[in-house]
Amino acid sequence: MGVVPSRGLQLSSTPAVASGHQHPNPLPLAMTMGALGVVYGDIGTSPLYALKEAAKAAAHGGTVTQDAVLGVASLILWALLLIISLKYALLILRADNRGEGGIVALLALLHARHAQTGTWRAHLLVVGLVGAALLYGDGAITPAISVLSAIEGLKVDAPSLSPVVVPLTIAILVGLFVMQKQGTGFIGRIFGPVMLAWFVVLAALGIHGILKAPAVLAALSPFYALDFLIHQDFQVSFAILGAAFLAVTGGEAMYADMGHFGRLPIRLAWFAICLPALVLNYFGQAALLITDPSTIENPFFQLCPDFLHYGLVAFSAVATVIASQAIISGVFSLTQQSIQLGFLPRMQIRHTTSDAIGQIYVPLVNWLLAAATLGAVLSFGTSDALAGAYGIAVSLLMAITTLLAALVAIQWGYSPWLVVVVNGFFFVIDVIFFSANSIKLFEGGWFPLLLAGLVAFLMLTWRAGVRLVEAARAKLRQPEEDLIETAVNKCSARLPGTAVFLASAPKGVPLALTQFVKHNHVLHERIILVTVLIEELPHIDDQDRAEVIEIIPGITRVILHYGFMQNPTIYEGLTLACRQGKLPGIDLADITYYVGRETIIPREDIPGMWVWREGLFAFLQRNAERSAAFFGVPTKQVVEFGTELEI
Repeated sequence: MGVVPSRGLQLSSTPAVASGHQHPNPLPLAMTMGALGVVYGDIGTSPLYALKEAAKAAAHGGTVTQDAVLGVASLILWALLLIISLKYALLILRADNRGEGGIVALLALLHARHAQTGTWRAHLLVVGLVGAALLYGDGAITPAISVLSAIEGLKVDAPSLSPVVVPLTIAILVGLFVMQKQGTGFIGRIFGPVMLAWFVVLAALGIHGILKAPAVLAALSPFYALDFLIHQDFQVSFAILGAAFLAVTGGEAMYADMGHFGRLPIRLAWFAICLPALVLNYFGQAALLITDPSTIENPFFQLCPDFLHYGLVAFSAVATVIASQAIISGVFSLTQQSIQLGFLPRMQIRHTTSDAIGQIYVPLVNWLLAAATLGAVLSFGTSDALAGAYGIAVSLLMAITTLLAALVAIQWGYSPWLVVVVNGFFFVIDVIFFSANSIKLFEGGWFPLLLAGLVAFLMLTWRAGVRLVEAARAKLRQPEEDLIETAVNKCSARLPGTAVFLASAPKGVPLALTQFVKHNHVLHERIILVTVLIEELPHIDDQDRAEVIEIIPGITRVILHYGFMQNPTIYEGLTLACRQGKLPGIDLADITYYVGRETIIPREDIPGMWVWREGLFAFLQRNAERSAAFFGVPTKQVVEFGTELEI
């Protein structure tokens, strides 16, 4: 049985849907504290490496000048204001799907997954899936560069410790990925307070630096950024832009995590705490470089008094672990949404706690992400080298998000001219930063793009394969009239009890039921055909969960509706239907579930994908989580029927 796309429920047509669905009585301060730990962990640790890399690019092998420092500081400031404050906080956060954000929510809003091949919506889906896949590349690089840049602080006071930086980073990351299966409930509760303390430290260090060279405040004017870039060689300007973009990486989490915290707490955390602290710290580092250009190798740690260096290294390591945990949890959440919407094969998803949103663990994704992250650390070795790999995936993702959000705004009825002017302005900025980062392609930028390309290819292969399988099923599936005829006139006997047959489509006869009748020539006294529909809404309320249709007395069809942010559990859905009186006389402890298990046979003589892609799809399908396990069917009550399907 597969997850079936549904057209049955209409999306909200207004952009003003708040996220109160999950938070009926939101506490802005509590939610703001939570947002500090989860949403802003990544961008909050960017001062460890962003200004350093931009200043090195501006110096291009020589000594960094005061004009260069002011230009870099101004560029970072206005990147934070334009990309994060204006674009994300004020514009993109409006494009929510019933309170949920992220690129998958945008695709659901645009109905892209139902698009027919060759249409503009089909091309849009490809673009959106590439954007979703880019998050996997980001998820591999972020823990590597964040933790590595923190541990490199040891070299400021003790250069002799350089050989232990990579092994210590590896040990921390291995511990982080091993910890995932235990859940992060306890750690999650301390994320907010720890990151609040981190932003306070960032601000304090920045003020300490600014007081030594108040002239750095001249960089508040955008003139310094523009003037500096204009008077540099083209290649140098692009290198500086690419390095400065590191200061805004992580900003996309504002939109992706909106459903967990709500629009207001995310904005409040940014404007009241994160933005002031980040600007102060970047300006403090710039002031230090003005007074002492030799600190360019690590201006962040040299802002701190010498006797506090090791303590700051330890605190930085904790902050980067939190940032890494946030991106790992985000990848788990993206995987779950992609599975629900039919973009990835079913995988084992463990819920590590019952009282927290998004606390899930996906073992396969965890260890693949761990392999990619550890491989990045071992291959690149330093945060400077990893900086070349970082940014290109995020900048392309931001451009795709701007494009999709513009289409959503037009769909919601905003003036196309206004959308083109506003979103077009930010899209141009995104394209400039992507172009600047693209020059780092051969310096490591290929790494996250390769990961994203592999994931996007798997997504597109899986989606195309699912469509081919559904077409093959449709040719074999009997109409309901045949089932009625069999039940009334052709069954030699009716077995006592109730049988539940899982159906991949809300119409016709499940192949498992056809096989059952073909081999046994009998039916149970009561037959329930169950289909799970994943809607293009994040959540479906309990009262709308079960749709019950009586075909004939003794044969009932049940359609269970779930949102793409929910866990589709058949047992829970049937229990709810029984409690609501929609399925009277059913004892769920005394029924048998019949599930079809399909074997895919690729054929060259049947129109479809290239046969090697069909073989890849067949491999993914064989290794996907079993339908019964994925949909929460009690294991002791399951009977499987095998079917061969040629595609």
